[in-house]
Formats: sequence, C-alpha cells, structure tokens
Amino acid sequence: MQAELTSPTRQRLLDAAFRVCSEQGIHGATTREIADVAGVNEVTLFRHFGNKEKLIAALFEHVLANLTESLNITEVDAHDLERDIFRYALRYHEMLTANEALIRTILGEAKRHPEQARQVMCEAGRSLRERLIDYLRAAQNAGSVREDVDLGPALDAFTGMLLAGMLRRTSFKSYIDYSADEYLHTVVDLFLRGIAATPSPDKPLSKAQSA
Repeated sequence: MQAELTSPTRQRLLDAAFRVCSEQGIHGATTREIADVAGVNEVTLFRHFGNKEKLIAALFEHVLANLTESLNITEVDAHDLERDIFRYALRYHEMLTANEALIRTILGEAKRHPEQARQVMCEAGRSLRERLIDYLRAAQNAGSVREDVDLGPALDAFTGMLLAGMLRRTSFKSYIDYSADEYLHTVVDLFLRGIAATPSPDKPLSKAQSA
C-alpha cells in the first residue's frame, strides 16, 4: 500500500489532474480525461484514489507541498530592510506566476472547495509569512519599523498586492505599460513607506537589487 502512495503512476495521475484542473476547472475535470492524460485507464485512477473527490483532495495536498517548498527561502537575510523585502516579494511573485492557471482555478472555485482553497492560498505561504513576521518584529525592536504596525494585516496587504498584480498582468498584459520588475519595486516601496519608523517623504527609496 505504501508503495502505491509514492508510485510513478500515482505521480502521473496527480500531474495529469493538475493539468486538467488548470485547463478545465475542478468541476469540469473528469476522471476519464485525467486518466487519459496520465496514460492509464480509469480503473487505475480509482484504484489509487477511490473517487474524484479523494483525487482532488490529494491534488490539493500535492500542490500545497510544492508551493510551500517553492517559498522556502534558505538564503541568509542581508539585514537590509529594502533588499530583503524585495527578495521575499520576488520569490512570492515567481511562485504566483509559475502556478497562475491553478491559482485562478482555485480562486474561481473557492466556494465549491472552501477548505482546500484556504489551504492552498493561505497555508502554502505560512512558513514564509512566519519568517517575514519574525524578521519585521526584529526590525521593530531595532527601531526601523514602526512599533504600532500590526504585522499580520500589513503582510496580508503586501502579498495581496502581489497576487493582484499577477492576476492583472496575466489578464491584461497588452494594456499594461510597466514591467513586472517595476511593479514589484513599487509594491515594496509602498509597503516600506507604510511601515518605516522614519519615512522620508522627499527622498524616494532606491530600487533594491535582487539577491
């Protein structure tokens, strides 16, 4: 049984489910089409997962694990607030862009699968969020971030801008006259101006360089 849980066939089925759900939506995806894309028959799919609901649950767990891994930053912080926050923003942006199709699917079907959607959209970034909160709390103690800033809502607003930017750019690319890099720098600039202990209104923050 354990071998089946980690078998190449199971992985092919999960990869196929990812592809089909990204293209057709979770509700529109069928077990027959997923099995066809995986190159197996439908009976094999049911042997591994039982039914479509269990397959989708396994898919969400699989996606959650992959997103969590992609957001795992192992580099040591530079202790330069702007430089470090930009690096976090860049990593988050790369994760969103790489998983755009499935993220759109999850957002579109959040009412149908609320718990799974919450897990993917919230739990995947939990470790990164906790690391950022610890980082900013240390910056508060050092006096570079305002003591009255509630870090949780501030970070949610920050990542919300990054998500909105990805959705806008991929939906209306021909109507946007600025680059993704310019957008990231603007988001970081606005965020830092909002939390900085001593903002300088007459001197714009310099652009951070990606680490």
